[in-house]
Amino acid sequence: MRARGLDFAVWTSPAVPDAPPLCCVNGGLLYGHEILWPALAPLAASRQLVLYDQRGRGASQVPPGPRAARIEHDAGDLAALRAALGIDAWDVLAHSWGGAIAMLGALDDQAAIRRLVLVDPAGAAGEWLPTLHDAALARLRGRLPDAWARLAALDPAALVEPDVEAHSAYARAYYPAWFADDELATMFAPPRSASVAGAAVAARLRRDGYDWRDRLRALSVPSLVVHGAQDVLPVTQSRRTVSLLPHARLEVVPDAGHLPFWEAPDRFFPLVDAFLGTTAVSTPPASLVPSR
Repeated sequence: MRARGLDFAVWTSPAVPDAPPLCCVNGGLLYGHEILWPALAPLAASRQLVLYDQRGRGASQVPPGPRAARIEHDAGDLAALRAALGIDAWDVLAHSWGGAIAMLGALDDQAAIRRLVLVDPAGAAGEWLPTLHDAALARLRGRLPDAWARLAALDPAALVEPDVEAHSAYARAYYPAWFADDELATMFAPPRSASVAGAAVAARLRRDGYDWRDRLRALSVPSLVVHGAQDVLPVTQSRRTVSLLPHARLEVVPDAGHLPFWEAPDRFFPLVDAFLGTTAVSTPPASLVPSR
């Protein structure tokens, strides 16, 4: 799908009559849509899902000058992709850093976004970032010693530079800490990434910091913020986000970390379905089909 001068890889599940599409925006900054699929497949039972690889990630085209990439560029792509797909209005669900992309993107496209779901979203200002390394080590220490050792051997200070290999290695080493469930933590690992654009965005956010609090007060889209109670990203960040958004509420999911759709699906999916005004059925579609 061509948008803003780039070719984006886009996937959709089958259309569902009388239900607006649901655009799913993945987090991680380095990765493509596979971070959310098939994890979110149950939602495709009651509406069409639209997933895409962000610029310079996955199968989407690398932008010119990828080392100049910014999260604001990713945010601007959201409305452009909606228009390119010929969709007048949709709902948006976004996870982690995808939550930041979705909030910033929604600010300039509010009339076309019916509802917004933010799952363990990045905080509205960046002071939480330096705390994550120690929080992860505390989570892993004594529980997953091999994972602790892999992460302890890496220096997060190196992430202020857009070194693709450093960012990819750190993301993979950090991943077990996102889980509250130790067994699940040993079962999943993100793909290896070679995204120069993604590493540049991540490095810039760490190096320069950010503060979107004043801007987010203008985001009036009805919003649900879902946060795992045991996420190493503190739930206080989501509480602050909810306090900024004029029409938002928070649901804290017990016994879940950063990925409640995996760790607490029986709680997560009914919450999302109820907020979006849909009724889930038990059998999700087996696969996505290309949109073109």
